[in-house]
Amino acid sequence: MSNTSKTALVTGATRGIGFETVRQLAQAGVHTLLAGRDRAKAVEAALKLQAEGLPVEAIVLDVTDAASIVAAADEVAKKFGRLDILVNNAGIMRDEMGKKVSEQTQQAWRDTFDTNVFGLIETTQAFLPLLHKSPSARIVNVSSLLGSLAQHSDPSSPIYDFKVPAYNVSKSAVNAWTVQLAYELKDSKIKVNTIHPGYVKTDMNAGGGEIDVPDGARTSVAMALIDDAGPNGSYRYLDNVIPW
Repeated sequence: MSNTSKTALVTGATRGIGFETVRQLAQAGVHTLLAGRDRAKAVEAALKLQAEGLPVEAIVLDVTDAASIVAAADEVAKKFGRLDILVNNAGIMRDEMGKKVSEQTQQAWRDTFDTNVFGLIETTQAFLPLLHKSPSARIVNVSSLLGSLAQHSDPSSPIYDFKVPAYNVSKSAVNAWTVQLAYELKDSKIKVNTIHPGYVKTDMNAGGGEIDVPDGARTSVAMALIDDAGPNGSYRYLDNVIPW
């Protein structure tokens, strides 16, 4: 199946890694839907990429709003009849830096899980029927190295002392969901994987990352474009497999 015949949707795509993921998928020839909560911002972002000659269009999708998710799935069904790639990129961090693990508020936990976990699952469930209509569909769940229990348990790990609990645990949950869904889909034409984008300079970390946004999108794009011999149920950063 050629890239030019594929349709992709990227959530949380009006800026940062999501926006760059849309750009790189479109540069590969994929007709890509740039999804955002705010219609005006989504349209503005899509127009920037259209001005580069890329096959991009905006779509409204708020992963914390069930009606918005259903409406987006209905729109894709009517326009395209199927979906070939779903990149679950939307995510937030609500932890208060400097507070201990046990001191983070319940609201921070709930807000984080509503977007990073429940929103991701509900979005995937809504688009799964359309993904099943594709001859070779891919789901990419954007996680983080901070979701690795193995790394958090290892005193020699670079993230051992970086405990941002609500965010970290939400990404561990994304990883666990990926494993469960990969099992369900193991005999289908859909492959689902979770990725670490790298420590990227984004608004979420106030530009404090180590790599630029274009490099941060590379793993999502690579996993979105894997062939039928590619992995299912893996956790990766570029060519490296990350321990759960």
